[in-house]
Amino acid sequence: MSLIQDLYKIESYCRDENFTPEQIKNHRHEHALPVLNNLQSTLTEMLLTKKVLPKSPFGKAIAYTLTRWQKLCVYTTDGILQIDNNLIENAIRPVALGRKNYLFAGSHERAQDAAMLYSLFATCRLHNINPEHWLTHVFEKINSAKKQNLYQLLPQNYDANFKQQ
Repeated sequence: MSLIQDLYKIESYCRDENFTPEQIKNHRHEHALPVLNNLQSTLTEMLLTKKVLPKSPFGKAIAYTLTRWQKLCVYTTDGILQIDNNLIENAIRPVALGRKNYLFAGSHERAQDAAMLYSLFATCRLHNINPEHWLTHVFEKINSAKKQNLYQLLPQNYDANFKQQ
């Protein structure tokens, strides 16, 4: 665990120093690769010396890790890559929770309606738009909008400063 903590300390340092991707790559090469090599040796030794039984859950986890070692280390070859997928997991968590909640929407049609609204609000977030302002704008403009121009009311086409849609 301490070796894994060391890897995350390296990542934290790179973030704190606002390193460029190239600097991150070089820093990882200098600092993370030795830690990863040590971790690989430690895991291999644990299996070879039978400190961990190969058929135990921990032994299986170690074997799984070692067979994918090159893929695990790929993040050290590019400063843009992340050590883990936590950012993506956090970004999609609301979608997964929403999907679970749609099971209780009352009907398939209402679940689709909720999913559409959820997507529109997620688009607002993506474009740093206040959903309440955007929705107010839509309600003000939708009756006068022509059918072929409804796309202009989508969040990605909304401009809070000019409200020209």
